[in-house]
Amino acid sequence: MMVCRMFRSFALYSVLVAALFLCACSAGQPPSDANSASGSSTNIAEITDARFAMALGDQFLENNQTDRAIEAYLRATEIDPNLADAWFKLGIANGLIEKEQELAAQNDVNATEDSGKEEKRESDKAFRKAVDAYKKILDQNPDDHAALFNLGRSYNKLNQDQDAAKALKQAVKLDPEDSEYQTELGAILIKLAQYHEAIPPLKKALELDPENLRAADLLEDAQAGRTRVDYAKTRSNSNSNSASNANANVNANTAVSSNSNTSVSNRVVKPPVETKPTPKPSKPTPKPN
Repeated sequence: MMVCRMFRSFALYSVLVAALFLCACSAGQPPSDANSASGSSTNIAEITDARFAMALGDQFLENNQTDRAIEAYLRATEIDPNLADAWFKLGIANGLIEKEQELAAQNDVNATEDSGKEEKRESDKAFRKAVDAYKKILDQNPDDHAALFNLGRSYNKLNQDQDAAKALKQAVKLDPEDSEYQTELGAILIKLAQYHEAIPPLKKALELDPENLRAADLLEDAQAGRTRVDYAKTRSNSNSNSASNANANVNANTAVSSNSNTSVSNRVVKPPVETKPTPKPSKPTPKPN
């Protein structure tokens, strides 16, 4: 009897410990999909952990609550201004709002040309902050390939394509077995119209991940671009050769004409022989009778 009581007490104690453990774990996590309603009612201004705020923003963004996501990402950057990922995600969220405003402006005949410019400035501002934050990370650890990758993506969003390509090449060099790195590098090289150079990383991306549909689509684009460039070069060379041949023919004709004129001018022209008119014979004078 005593043994049974001890067993029940031990079982009850185990349940209580497990419950306390689960509560402690859930306290530091953002709301899950199961209780997203409570996440929506969270007072973001009261959050004191930057990564918690960023994770909450991720959830809002996934649930298409873009405005709330922006609020959460802003809170994350307020708590930790050097949280590079929060700045990057803030730029993405602002970019989505910008797209929505552009689409609305296209359908609104009364929209002005300034529509969406403010959000675009906010988007650019966030990506520039992300660039600065990733650079700080790389100052501490130049071999942080994840920071290099995200730095390249931030530059890409700012249309600083050469800088983006440079950062992404470094990321791929440090971690060539990452399919996403290879894909992003191929994408920026296509944007730079460097189609030949884009093909190897995209092939590598598919080799690493055959299900990488984005890499497959980009590879088709790169190969099509390479074909166009090669055709343009071939046609340009053909036209160049035709022009050279035409110029050669013109020069040859000019030379022949010049030689002909020279030979004519070198001929000795004899003056015409003057022929004196033959006098008519005079009639004989008649003799006198």
